[in-house]
Amino acid sequence: MLLPVASGSTPGCRGPDGRGGVVIGMTRRQFVLASALAASGVQASRSTPIVDTHQHLWDLKRLSLPWLPTSGPLAGDHRLEDYIREADGLGITRTLYMEVDVAPEQHEAEAAYALERCGAPGSPMIGAILGGRPDSPDFEAYVTRFRRELRVRGLRQVLHSAATPQGHCLQPAYIAGIRLLGRMRLVFDICLPAPFLDDARQLADACPDTRFVLDHCGNPNVQEGPADSWRRAIDAVARRKNVACKISGIVATARRGAWAAEDLAPFIEHCRAAFGPDRILFGSDWPVCTMVASLREWVTALQRIVAGWPDDERRKLFSQNAVRWYGLSRLLSGSAA
Repeated sequence: MLLPVASGSTPGCRGPDGRGGVVIGMTRRQFVLASALAASGVQASRSTPIVDTHQHLWDLKRLSLPWLPTSGPLAGDHRLEDYIREADGLGITRTLYMEVDVAPEQHEAEAAYALERCGAPGSPMIGAILGGRPDSPDFEAYVTRFRRELRVRGLRQVLHSAATPQGHCLQPAYIAGIRLLGRMRLVFDICLPAPFLDDARQLADACPDTRFVLDHCGNPNVQEGPADSWRRAIDAVARRKNVACKISGIVATARRGAWAAEDLAPFIEHCRAAFGPDRILFGSDWPVCTMVASLREWVTALQRIVAGWPDDERRKLFSQNAVRWYGLSRLLSGSAA
């Protein structure tokens, strides 16, 4: 969750589905493209079921988020019922909770909050990526308490604050914590700024028995276009076979009210080429995506970008790779996803 600088909102218009699907600051070009997509029948709800591997939730009566703004799209609560309402008709069948960078003393409370929602009646959430500090002296005690908890599928610490400068995740204590996750067969999601991507490469090399997911395509800036430095860094990380890439988050750095699917496509296609079709997976990054795009707008844009991909590659992106990489088969119990 690498937050973009908020920009001013612009008036939106109702989407072609008649349900306000493409709402936030839509340009005429976006409206025409979305209308053509709907007319062609290429919609998420008519294609492969989607496993959303990056669903944030928070209830401020339960959790404290020091970074949370007091105004704008992210302010206030963002609960499961809000997500379910926004995801209606998109074909999202299962989700994974993604930690929300709570204060460290609340990691256990956050874990309880997430696990309460996994498998609850009417909930699409089946598992969680919890928050934690791999270099903390009590990290082993914290994480091993979930050893028999099948719904815990991984862990993340965001690495883009002043407290985690470049190289932070390469310290011996941090590497030891990440190796422990590998022994527990848990995934570590890497979320760091694009200039720090070489840290991801080095961490993957230092922990060859741990599986990693690189969040948000390595956090490039969509408004600046795919820089050569980002491309080279992505290629280097992708050569580590224990790393997959999450197609998520990038819409949050697009220009609000003035973006289109074509702005995102070069980043997605480069990640596809670098990691291959077996190591890319979808995440919504909701509600952070709403800084720029509604959940429906983001999913619709991605569906447009991948419409020409082979069917099996779309299935891998939207569901199969998530099931395999995060080890979800037992949780799904034979569901359609």
